[in-house]
Amino acid sequence: MPTIYEVAERAGVSLSTVSRVLNGKSSVNKALKERVDQAVKELNYRPNSVARSLANSRTDSVGVLVPELNAPFFGDLMQAVESTLRAQDKHVIITVGRNCLETEKDAVDFLISRNCDALIMHAEALSDDYLLDLNQNKLPIALVNRKVEGLPNACITLDNEKGGYLATRHLLELGHKNIAYISGPAYKADACLRLKGHERALIEAGLSVNPQLIFNGNYSEEDGKIGLLELMARDLPFSALVCANDWMASGAISCARDLGMSLPQDLSIVGFDDVVFAHHVFPRLTTVSNPVADMAEMSAKYILNKVYGQDHNVQHCFEPSLVVRESTINFES
Repeated sequence: MPTIYEVAERAGVSLSTVSRVLNGKSSVNKALKERVDQAVKELNYRPNSVARSLANSRTDSVGVLVPELNAPFFGDLMQAVESTLRAQDKHVIITVGRNCLETEKDAVDFLISRNCDALIMHAEALSDDYLLDLNQNKLPIALVNRKVEGLPNACITLDNEKGGYLATRHLLELGHKNIAYISGPAYKADACLRLKGHERALIEAGLSVNPQLIFNGNYSEEDGKIGLLELMARDLPFSALVCANDWMASGAISCARDLGMSLPQDLSIVGFDDVVFAHHVFPRLTTVSNPVADMAEMSAKYILNKVYGQDHNVQHCFEPSLVVRESTINFES
């Protein structure tokens, strides 16, 4: 196995120059860096990660906190973070918070105990104050789909209000006026913003917001089923339904078909997120895109810049877009 001494000899430079190149220091002359890189390639040299970590007080590992593992949405997030970091020879340690305050705190403590260089988090229960203190006093963090005052550069967000607005405006443009809504949980900021966008679209169209046409769900498929049944039991007419995520939309579609409804003729349905199964359900789901993979990639690039001194372009706010498929149709009275 080649050594760092052989790399230095092959490149015709000092050991300190090789060390600076391998540790990503920007102070190395470009020509010397190219010679070291070429020598590393020719010798197929792989730095000793333990020694390198001791030298720069880093472990080259980043902790990732997600609410759950069994949802395509968070699978896309983890895949994007891992592939972006792995391309830069960094590794991830993943743990789950389950949207529970104590579990999220335990998860953060675990990642800190593993000497992670930074954290990338999709956290719901942790308070803004906790996150500010964590970033300031323990280690750098990046937040996906959450905005915290005082951490503007660390937050990678989606305009969820606009997404909710686009979903309902689409149905209004199709001629629907009685539109029901199954929201996410009220304690989640993205759910509140999506509902706010739905209400804005109705008000802009000169329609009132009827609380009886809103059901508070929990982002689960089962809540899509329960929500549709509850809304129908209230005996108020509606020709269209907006769901705050695709899981609930798929539950509503399944429930409607079990009830013998013809979709979308009897009920137009819109989801949110555009996860992988959105174009496999029947009818294929009209939904709002949520570019979580792009957001996750940006969070990883932010950490690469912040912690490892790299220079990636980072986009901090993403725009949703409407993806029209076959689950919505023009309303005919």
